[in-house]
Amino acid sequence: MRKKTKQIAIGNVLIGDENKIAVQSMTNTNTEDYEATLQQVKRLVESGCEIIRVSFPSDRSVGLIPEYKKMFTVPLVADIHFDHTLAIKAIEAGVDKIRINPGNIGSDEKVRKVIHAARSHNIPIRIGVNGGSLPSNIDQNRDLLPVTIAAIKYIEFFHNEKFYDIIISVKMSDVTTTIKAYQEISSYCNYPLHVGITEAGTKHYGIVKSSVGIGAILSQGIGDTIRVSLTGDPVQEVSVAQNILKSLGLRKFGPEIIACPTCSRTKVNLEEIALLVEEKTKRLTTPITIAVMGCAVNGPGEAKHADIGVACGQGEGLLFRKGEIVKKVPEKQIVDELLQLIDTIAKEYENT
Repeated sequence: MRKKTKQIAIGNVLIGDENKIAVQSMTNTNTEDYEATLQQVKRLVESGCEIIRVSFPSDRSVGLIPEYKKMFTVPLVADIHFDHTLAIKAIEAGVDKIRINPGNIGSDEKVRKVIHAARSHNIPIRIGVNGGSLPSNIDQNRDLLPVTIAAIKYIEFFHNEKFYDIIISVKMSDVTTTIKAYQEISSYCNYPLHVGITEAGTKHYGIVKSSVGIGAILSQGIGDTIRVSLTGDPVQEVSVAQNILKSLGLRKFGPEIIACPTCSRTKVNLEEIALLVEEKTKRLTTPITIAVMGCAVNGPGEAKHADIGVACGQGEGLLFRKGEIVKKVPEKQIVDELLQLIDTIAKEYENT
């Protein structure tokens, strides 16, 4: 069961409490390049990203925030490090949330000024603690991870300032340590948690690390927003995050395709069929299950349990809909017939 946390508003998106787990990503363009950044933002939104974080490392980039806000259809989160004045300017320019690591933003007085600015503009702050940027004065004698101790220290500081609109993250690049850190901070506080494996790496290994780490944390009922951090185009992060949530049954994002790994019993080109179906349905938003199975061992059973399915045999396939056989079709017609059936069910779903 998912832990119920404090509800926080990030622009028009609510997180925590019983709200859906939101998918986040972060631009990697030069923020001073308005057109390039805006194009990436549009692609992220089209892919299903619900909250977008942008780094604003200079006065010139912060000066573009009002223009970005005019074009954003999702909440804009400003990511600020080292310079508290930039954080204050970003807040005053109209961002929906600020993300800082108090450990590198400066003195307590500087953090206090950021808190006061956020309060006056009624926006939340994410206390983003990373294992690679911890303060040097962390007490190492407690039975907690240093990153958890740092987060608790910052939470207590914010409490002393009577500021409670906060989100917490305790991300590291090591999966097992990150899981433990989220378990610890979840036990300590009731604030919504932003979950991720930081600096997970390039696409293939990074997807594995993120899926294992984020999935393990979410499976324990911990987490209110997630970001998959991959080197490269951030748009790929969104589909991975959606698939993590979908695989755990926490969100529904379009079709779920079940396909067998194939073996010597498979008598059709199942990989080609599955990939074609996946490609043709990737923009479909209807939450249906599609089974593409290669033989008689598990094929009929899986196909029957799916909304739509095909169980393939020697150069042919049996199409199923809601457990009932629809027709037998030749291998060359499997994809077209399956897509027609998918389209029919999708239209019926939209009209219900």
